[in-house]
Amino acid sequence: MSKIAICAPATPISREHAAALDALVGQEFPEHSVTFHEQCFERHGHFAGDDLRRLTALLECSNDPAFDAVWFAKGGYGSNRIAEAAVAQMNASARAKTYVGFSDCGYLLAALYRAGIGQCAHGSMPVSARSETGREAVRRVLRWFGGDNSGLESSLDGVTPAAAFNLITLAMLAKTPMMPDLSGHVLMVEEVSEHLYAIDRMFFALAGSMPRLAGLRLGAITAVPENYVEFGQSDEDIARYWCDRAGIPYLGRAEIGHTSTNRVVPFGLAGPARSA
Repeated sequence: MSKIAICAPATPISREHAAALDALVGQEFPEHSVTFHEQCFERHGHFAGDDLRRLTALLECSNDPAFDAVWFAKGGYGSNRIAEAAVAQMNASARAKTYVGFSDCGYLLAALYRAGIGQCAHGSMPVSARSETGREAVRRVLRWFGGDNSGLESSLDGVTPAAAFNLITLAMLAKTPMMPDLSGHVLMVEEVSEHLYAIDRMFFALAGSMPRLAGLRLGAITAVPENYVEFGQSDEDIARYWCDRAGIPYLGRAEIGHTSTNRVVPFGLAGPARSA
């Protein structure tokens, strides 16, 4: 059984979102329990509480030995503002946990991975449990919490370490104190709601700062806004172009992104979720 704490390091969710996950877990995953921190439902402008409130909730979930895992409720921007402070205050219990999220919460995953705290994984978040298509993505994470690796990204080979990020999140992380060393990793990236020229610009920003990667895989690039003129290259053309310029092997596609097919990518070597 996994005891999972849920907090919102960035933006809030509704109680309806929480009820949807509670129902799914109760009906299909009775071996797990989920506990929502009250902070998930608070609002301070854009954020789920101010920085101190979000930091405190994250630390309460992470440092509590009663929980095996911390699942980030939702992305949406904001976790970068508390990530460094959180890592600096995590205890031995926090170091034994599994942490799951993606998109904006990649800032936290990066900081945790750099510090060697717990098992980090890219995976869908509780906010998706309210939609029919989103529930299957949530099920993949819940199965993985239980030791079932069927929801992992299929290209993971168990030998080469991997990491997965939202592209703009990774571009913002580069050359900051939160950026982990991804030398020898297969790096997977995805993006949502960005023009293709912005995708190209993000790859440009990253091309000169990435270490010697084992390769790059491109996830889903979704909800691309229409520009006044065609960019002239597809998302995959862009990825190949910058990989060639940077000397990074382009390995093809990965099934990650802001879609219902989003798969789990443990940072480092693939395996089951870590128990406290």
